[in-house]
Amino acid sequence: MTDALLAVTVLWGFVFIYAVMATMDFGAGFWSMVYINRTKTRATDIANRYLSPTWEVTNTFIVALVVAIYSLFPKATYTLGTILLVPGSIILLLLALRSAFLVFSNVATEYKKPLTYISGIAGIIIPGILISVLPITHGNYIDYSNGEAHLHLVKLLTSPNEYAFIGFGISSTLFLSSLLLADYSKVSHEMDAYRVYLRDARILGPISLIMAFLIMLTLRNEAAWLYDGMMDDLYLLLISIAFFIIGGLGLFLPSFFEKGVSGMPRLAVVAVTVQYLIASYVYGKAHLPYILYPEVTIHAAFTDPSSFRAVFTTYIIGFAILFPGFIYFWSLFMHDKKYLRQQQTK
Repeated sequence: MTDALLAVTVLWGFVFIYAVMATMDFGAGFWSMVYINRTKTRATDIANRYLSPTWEVTNTFIVALVVAIYSLFPKATYTLGTILLVPGSIILLLLALRSAFLVFSNVATEYKKPLTYISGIAGIIIPGILISVLPITHGNYIDYSNGEAHLHLVKLLTSPNEYAFIGFGISSTLFLSSLLLADYSKVSHEMDAYRVYLRDARILGPISLIMAFLIMLTLRNEAAWLYDGMMDDLYLLLISIAFFIIGGLGLFLPSFFEKGVSGMPRLAVVAVTVQYLIASYVYGKAHLPYILYPEVTIHAAFTDPSSFRAVFTTYIIGFAILFPGFIYFWSLFMHDKKYLRQQQTK
């Protein structure tokens, strides 16, 4: 494995981890907004309890992602910064807006509902804009003139592939977050909330799968080079669909450990996460060696070897320190009975 390929693998790992963590964050915020008036199910309480410790951890990975891009592929930074100026600015604005209103909603209790609505709506728009960056890298919407890249916004905003990606990003965020919240509700013995989130997951799962098929359908017409590359690993895509089916079965099969309770959300969470991992690997592999098709490749944009070794060593040491902490955090979060079963304060 070349240094450039190793570097882009690290970058891909950051993207995947952030995608999963952001799903917990943005999805939980949206469900907190949706069920804010349904106090009997305690669905909003569960979402807020889940959201509270995860939204700050999520920000760690987006910082690591930005630093990794700048450190490992500095020659691509200027081009990426130029074409992503508009979507990137919107994302930063929404992140700031959501974070501020999320904090204020827990302090200014008299304005809790409107603040929750604003943070919830902003939070569900962010995943759609984040994933909309991927079609931009396919090259169809970038004009090169005088050695500079310019994003063709009109062409981008009239692309079916762009909207397929946006729909997939939003539906996947809601689907995976509802799975996670169903699992968390079950562990917390909040069965009313569990049934609500289990129902949501059953609805959103097929929608996410349809949006994935729409991506492939539109990709074939708009980025044939990428579609053909993904079809080279068709067997992996079929395996990912098999894991999706296993996850779907986990939403309907009776629980082995609790009589009279349908669904095994932990199985569904693991299976669907593996499915996303495989599918994202196929997409990333087919995208190589391009960062921006067809002008910017990982080899052309790669940093010098000595800088790479220094940065890579720093990341290895950093993760060796942080990863056990994240594991410990997660174990406390999912197994602390006092936190899991805390009562409503109202």
